[in-house]
Amino acid sequence: MAMTNMSRRGLVMGAAALTAGGLARPYIANAAAKTATVWITQGFVQAEDQALKKTAEDYMKASGNTLEYSIMPFMALNQKIISALTSGDVPDLMFHDAPEVLLPQNAWDDKLLDVSDVVAAYESQLSETAKQCSSFPNKVTKKRSYYLCPVKQGVTPFHIWSDLVDKAGLKMSEIPKEWDGIWTYLKQAQKPLRAKGMRRIYACGLQITTVGPNDGNNVFRHFLIANGGRDIVTPDGKLHTNDPKIREAAIRSVEFMTSLYKEGVVPPEALSWNDADDNNGFHEKLFMMDFDGTLSTELAMIKDKKAFYEDMKTLAPVSKNDGTPMENQVNAGGGFIPKGAKNAEVAKDFMRYFMQPQVMNENLKAGLGRWFPSIPKLVRDDPWWLNSGMPCLKPYIEEGVLNPTLPLYNAYSPAWGQFEAEQVWGQAHADVIKNGMKPADAIDKAFKRAEQIFARYPIT
Repeated sequence: MAMTNMSRRGLVMGAAALTAGGLARPYIANAAAKTATVWITQGFVQAEDQALKKTAEDYMKASGNTLEYSIMPFMALNQKIISALTSGDVPDLMFHDAPEVLLPQNAWDDKLLDVSDVVAAYESQLSETAKQCSSFPNKVTKKRSYYLCPVKQGVTPFHIWSDLVDKAGLKMSEIPKEWDGIWTYLKQAQKPLRAKGMRRIYACGLQITTVGPNDGNNVFRHFLIANGGRDIVTPDGKLHTNDPKIREAAIRSVEFMTSLYKEGVVPPEALSWNDADDNNGFHEKLFMMDFDGTLSTELAMIKDKKAFYEDMKTLAPVSKNDGTPMENQVNAGGGFIPKGAKNAEVAKDFMRYFMQPQVMNENLKAGLGRWFPSIPKLVRDDPWWLNSGMPCLKPYIEEGVLNPTLPLYNAYSPAWGQFEAEQVWGQAHADVIKNGMKPADAIDKAFKRAEQIFARYPIT
């Protein structure tokens, strides 16, 4: 998911050292006040960071413990976490919006603490996808346990400049419900828009990148699901690249995506985009529509009232290409604790506090709903989520909470994380576009690599 533009957002080091001597300590019983070091993902909008700081400070006041926290951009945090887990020089808690590229492999390698005792108090209230995206197999213990304390979830909608749709002579109301139909209908806008003087505009912000880390993989997975390939990996962790239906779905996906690129309705530089480039291009109206994770695209322009409240439209995918309901993938974010943490009990205590439904709900609302609670009942019971006054939020919540969803495939096997880290789907696109390979051959090459990786992660 595209979360941070590192060229625009610097590292924020918010060292908080607030202790509340004399206050009640209801979360760690019979313990002297302690300090925990916490690394946190920087939000895409300032409200997210402010909400997180408030939650941390409220916890410190209630517990008497101290949280020394650093807030840093998405990619910088990823790199820092990987380095720490490799060296063993770790903080007490890592709080991450989209930890799916980090958790499964490190849980498998027994580098994270089991937090099942924290999650247990709220497990019955969590969404199925939150539970699936927070529990992973461990090759040492040979069991699946919780390694993430899930607080937030996100989904991927379409982002569309409706004023450009109108300018092109198209209508938002006529956008088809079927997956391919959305792209096919909206790509028509490019020619009339260029004829009206927007000579450099493209129709589609298609993340077809070979760079990553997340967005290109995310877009391809949704194409795969829309084409009937949802079971490429099943909950038992098994890979199904030998299924003809899965292979055909993957071929159709590569064929459609590379055709859009070859037709010239996608910016040529999309092959080397990082996760922030499509956000930036959309904001600059380099293209008319994008399919990108969370509401970061809209919320980044909340101060532009006309753009935010009138021109930008958020559209939830409705149907697969066969007309059946689309199943959109949902992630889970929250806190996880590395082995070697010096104050793991304080880290767990903070996550117990954060996972309280009221605390979770108020934090995510203060963050403007870019992420929704991992407890669906909060969304259903609090009218704000569907009546916030922000046009983008209602379709986003309907997609992620009310419509059919699936967990990320990382939840099923740690092999999937390594497979996507290698940007195999992006390479398949490049093989077709640059190397003249047939889509079927590109998929067979990708599937062969998937099979090699999955063979290294035997899940019994």
